[in-house]
Amino acid sequence: MRHPHRRVISPRIGRSLVAIATIAALPSAVAAQPALAAAPQAAPADAAYLNPRLPVSKRVDDLLDRMTLEEKVGQMTQAERGAIDGDRDQITELALGSVLSGGGSVPADNTPEGWADMVDAYQSKALATRLKIPLLYGIDSVHGHNNLVGATVFPHNIGMGATRNPGLVRRQQEITAKETRATGPQWVFGPCVCVVRDLRWGRAYEAYGEDPRLVIEMETGIEGFQGRHERDLKSPRHVLATAKHYAGDGDTVFGSSTTGDYTIDQGVTVTDRRTFAKVNVAPYVTAVKRHDVGSIMPSFSSVDWKEDGVGNPVKMHAHKELLTDVLKNKIGFDGFLISDWAAIQQIPGDYATQVRTSVNAGVDMFMEPYSAPQFIETLLAEVRAGRVKESRVDDAVSRILKAKFELGLFEKPYTDRRYAGTIGSPAHRAVARRAVAESQVLLKNSGRALPLRRNEEIYVAGTNADDIGNQAGGWTVTWQGESGDIIPGTTILEGIEQNSGNVTYSEDASAPMSGSDVGIVVVGETPYAEGVGDVGNGHTLNLSDADKANIDKVCGAIETCVVLDVAGRPQIVTDRLPKMDAFVMSWLPGSEGAGVSDVLFGKRPFKGRLPVSWPRSEDQEPVNIGDRNYDPLFPYGYGLRTRRGHHH
Repeated sequence: MRHPHRRVISPRIGRSLVAIATIAALPSAVAAQPALAAAPQAAPADAAYLNPRLPVSKRVDDLLDRMTLEEKVGQMTQAERGAIDGDRDQITELALGSVLSGGGSVPADNTPEGWADMVDAYQSKALATRLKIPLLYGIDSVHGHNNLVGATVFPHNIGMGATRNPGLVRRQQEITAKETRATGPQWVFGPCVCVVRDLRWGRAYEAYGEDPRLVIEMETGIEGFQGRHERDLKSPRHVLATAKHYAGDGDTVFGSSTTGDYTIDQGVTVTDRRTFAKVNVAPYVTAVKRHDVGSIMPSFSSVDWKEDGVGNPVKMHAHKELLTDVLKNKIGFDGFLISDWAAIQQIPGDYATQVRTSVNAGVDMFMEPYSAPQFIETLLAEVRAGRVKESRVDDAVSRILKAKFELGLFEKPYTDRRYAGTIGSPAHRAVARRAVAESQVLLKNSGRALPLRRNEEIYVAGTNADDIGNQAGGWTVTWQGESGDIIPGTTILEGIEQNSGNVTYSEDASAPMSGSDVGIVVVGETPYAEGVGDVGNGHTLNLSDADKANIDKVCGAIETCVVLDVAGRPQIVTDRLPKMDAFVMSWLPGSEGAGVSDVLFGKRPFKGRLPVSWPRSEDQEPVNIGDRNYDPLFPYGYGLRTRRGHHH
């Protein structure tokens, strides 16, 4: 999901265009005598699709038979709340199937009640349509219900991959589902099951790791979101999940290649079909066959088959072979495909070509955030001209309606708020704190520097020690995330202070250090999300000058020196590593920074293991387990362990 340059089309212009297109498509005799064209009637109360005792397939068939082409195309359309909030009647007039909140797209009252009231207001407009088909509301709950201030914010996926604990990932997503659905949205755009093969990609932290086997192991999160039985989806504790981004988005080429310059984000995977199936498609086979994931989001990226002659990349949203032949027919995916943010607009050709190509390739619902009216008008024209078969539309709509019936939205369209009181609760935060502790990877521990003793004088330096925005990373309240006090929770410094009464904090290591037994330097990144976080886009894997200076000052002056790296991916520490007694990868812990101190002070053991290989230099990327001449600074799976209990 992303928010590129927004092409905003006036909803009013869009609606009049739909009206014009509708009239223009009528035979002239009917246009001259509108009285002869009977308006479609509302469904009778005993319509089969309204009967919850009937099988979902029968309900889908009955409802589909009653729908006009306009109503079907409306179901295939998803608009951003920012595009419809000022004129909510568009939901009724366009018969919209779905609305989403992009990153940072929140109600004026960003509280559980503010969210639920907003979603319910939109829902009432959907229920004012002839057939009363409820709205599906989608949101990026990628490490907790992260758009909501006060929600429990978990470590990003890369940290969860370091835990090697599928049960904990399932529990994380159960909590995320419960907190999300209590505020209205019934559908999340997660989990990301990409396999990250190059850390220069700015979305590296959204991946569980570089080995498809690890990603597959961590897909228990789908069960956490959706539940383990079909009936669970109806419960106010679960949401529809989305496996993303199909496929290859963590494996795109960095920099120039044989076919010209590629950007790594939304770039090109240059590969052969066998390798692509083994590395990039494998997690989706598990998502479909083992976890029955309800929706899948194609990637912005393209694929360029080596066996077909490199130089002809095809956008994933236009890739019929991969979307229909492989995913739907061969793997057996029976959910629906949701396009990424305005992604079809990157397909070559004019807008009609983009719409036609993506629908025919197999995309079912279209995230056209600010051009929903234009999408509807265009697809109607394509069907009427015979360039898109109505049978393809029927297939798409059937898949979308199936999800709505399975979620129980026809019976209970409005938000069940019974679990709103659990949002950000101590019980939920305790699970997140445990996840933080289990995600910490101990990479160096000379002279048993860790765990720390409680009575030691501790000197802490570094901005990231006391910045909850930095430790939460991107996709937190806003799309790119931001530094500062943006969510409730505990910082790493606050966690250290909870364990020791003898703490001095100096962001730039300028306070005197004499008398300190242990120095803790917290280095790392500031928040970013897709595109912006790519290396070469103002970002680097190298430590900042300020972080290097803090390591030099503190490790040069205090006998025991511990360095924590708070970042979405490994950073280059090769030259500074000899100065450190202990080195810990803390990832992006989220709202519960106290989980870091739990392992520093031995309340919990260190047991995290690297989900990615740690490069010696930025130039060494990409480096992955299984490479020829594999020689990273720390190998995939590395992680020292400590026993519980304090220093001896």
